[in-house]
Amino acid sequence: MNSILRPDVSSAPCMLGEKRQDIIAQDAAPQSTALLNGLSRIFGIRLSGHENEPDARFLADLTRLFHQRRVEPEVTLEKHDTPWASVYLIQYGIMRLYRESPGGKVSIHHFFSEGDMVWPVFGRTRTVRNTLCLTSTTPVTVWVADFSAFRSAIQSHGEGLWPSFALVLTEELAELTSMREFRKQTMPARDRYRLLLEEYPELVKRVPDNQLASWLGVVPATFSRLKTATKKGSK
Repeated sequence: MNSILRPDVSSAPCMLGEKRQDIIAQDAAPQSTALLNGLSRIFGIRLSGHENEPDARFLADLTRLFHQRRVEPEVTLEKHDTPWASVYLIQYGIMRLYRESPGGKVSIHHFFSEGDMVWPVFGRTRTVRNTLCLTSTTPVTVWVADFSAFRSAIQSHGEGLWPSFALVLTEELAELTSMREFRKQTMPARDRYRLLLEEYPELVKRVPDNQLASWLGVVPATFSRLKTATKKGSK
């Protein structure tokens, strides 16, 4: 406690180059730790530090399937008419899931951000009849694994593990999609924009307006008017 009262024991960044003995130096955690922590959160597993426990062995098996990839904005990772073959765990950044018509019109279904796992939920998505696209919206650091190997690894650790895991994301996407469609049909754009600000404040700060407009179901000009009107109303 006494060190808090002593300005000469500060650990401000400007002092790190002085190699002071009273500054505690900590090594950065390896990248694999971020992967392990992400997978433990996805599967609801609390690691106790014992490597021989079944849960620890399960996560260790999964981590061996992933490799890290850094992606610039607007890089398409999965596209329509091509089987979706990978599973993604986002360490940093935002990705969007959408469909694109032959004429180029885009319908955005969902945004995924830090800590989210993205994989081909629907059976059709894993075939050449796939109609979904997955693209980076911001710079993204992501862990990537082969979907078939990932599913097989989960199935090998318990007969009912894969169905229970798969059901969670499937239900979440279905609920979000149906609610968004319901709002489009029953709520004016002004109210939908207000809910966007309340429910997804981080996305509003980081995602381009034209993509948010598509997600909201309005043209960019309407989105711009809603944004301007809201700013004026808050003053």
